[in-house]
Amino acid sequence: MFGICNLAIVPVRAEASDRSEIVTQLLFGEHIEILERKNQWARIKIQFDDYEGWVDSKQYQEITKEQFDLLSKESIILNADLIDYITAPNNLLLPIPLGASLSFLNNSEINISNFDFEGTKTSGIKPKSALIKTAFMYLNAPYLWGGKTPFGIDCSGFTQMVYKLNGYKIHRDASQQALEGDPLSFIEECEPGDLAFFDNDEGNITHVGIIMDNNYIIHASGKVRIDRLDHTGIYNPELNKHTHKLRVIKKII
Repeated sequence: MFGICNLAIVPVRAEASDRSEIVTQLLFGEHIEILERKNQWARIKIQFDDYEGWVDSKQYQEITKEQFDLLSKESIILNADLIDYITAPNNLLLPIPLGASLSFLNNSEINISNFDFEGTKTSGIKPKSALIKTAFMYLNAPYLWGGKTPFGIDCSGFTQMVYKLNGYKIHRDASQQALEGDPLSFIEECEPGDLAFFDNDEGNITHVGIIMDNNYIIHASGKVRIDRLDHTGIYNPELNKHTHKLRVIKKII
């Protein structure tokens, strides 16, 4: 069984319960494989990054395997504005966030509900230099565990969406992203767009941010913010202390 997200933002939970923590989000147009059903809940795998979790069965639309396969072969096309609207045949306007998927619009066989979109779209691989410009679109977005939008986002959701909007696929969680790319020995070797990873007292990767010019970093901590980066980690000038301990810097692209 397969499905596609036909709502703006859908929570994906760790367990089949409205009280369970949100581990990620489905954005409009993302397609999924349905792995299991339990009452009103479905355990799903997101096609883009193979991330699994539980969603309410009322919050997606079923599609056929043929439609799923066709959609998986389509080029990734995303909404490029902070928020825009997609139009249904009855002229009902549905708001969609930055990074919502519009790939299905290219094929009438997979255009759910005959939606139409006249806003700004982005697709294809952009130069690495474009990553920071995209990151600034999320500046001051509030931190939200499991979030992937300018209305609430976590540290790895932020890095994944910035990369996705520029045509690059990376994993969902910081610990997964830390396994990608090539490590750099020194901060001086890094370029804007490289990722810096940070660990906790147990040595587990728990945080990630995008490196900028002149030893600055943009990351989601309380909100998407810009702080200083040095060999120790992230220095927050408002708190006058280091808040995250640097573990490794990776060149992903």
